[in-house]
Parts: sequence; C-alpha cells; structure tokens
Amino acid sequence: MATSKITYLGELRTSSIHINSNSEIISDAPLDNNGKGEAFSPTDTVANALGSCMLTMMGIKARDLGVDFTGSTTEITKVMGVDPRRITEIHVVFNMNIKPEEKVKTILENTAKTCPVLYSLHPDIKKDITFNW
Repeated sequence: MATSKITYLGELRTSSIHINSNSEIISDAPLDNNGKGEAFSPTDTVANALGSCMLTMMGIKARDLGVDFTGSTTEITKVMGVDPRRITEIHVVFNMNIKPEEKVKTILENTAKTCPVLYSLHPDIKKDITFNW
C-alpha cells in the first residue's frame, strides 16, 4: 500500500496526503527557484524531517528513561548548493528544556544520531548537530 498520494495543484504547488491519517502537507517551490515560497519546499521538508525524526527518537528513549522533555525545540537551517542544485548542509540546533544528568544527555544525544532519516541522507550532505541543554 502507498504511503502517500501527491497531487500537482499548479503554480509549482503540490498537495501530499498521508494515506493512513489523511493528513495533508502543502509544498511550494522556494522563492529562489521560481516559486512563491508560501509553504515548505520539498527540500525544506527533507531537512525538517531530519529534526523531527531526531526529536522522535529522543522522545522514545526519554519515555523509556522516565524523562519528559515536552516543549523542547529544534531549529533547522538548510543550505542549498548549485550545479547540481541540492541540499549541501543541514544545521540542527536542539534547545532542550531539561537539565538531566550527563549520562542521560549522552544517551539522548546518541539516540538522536540513530534516526533513520539521518542514515538515509546522502553522506555528502554535511550535518551540523548542536545540543543546547
């Protein structure tokens, strides 16, 4: 069964529907590539998936450890290259709202780095990951 169904809406915009939940993601081409930039671009979505996946992996491990870091955030900065146009860098900055002991910090940071999206990204993409505790 398909994971999603994507429809081209015209004017460089797509609608992606998640089959299991019927959730929708709208994407636009970015301003620097002939688009309106009114929604996540496809490459924004890739970069964003990295942060979301890392937080999710940390959430699973934190729950197992009895730690709640609800409200912690991740800021993503995507850097594009040219010739060919592609993502060259993704900067991930975690702003954690807890101050756990060093052992828990290490476990959570290492868990974040086991995220399937991180493993799926091309090795030429630089991943700069910072944890602010």
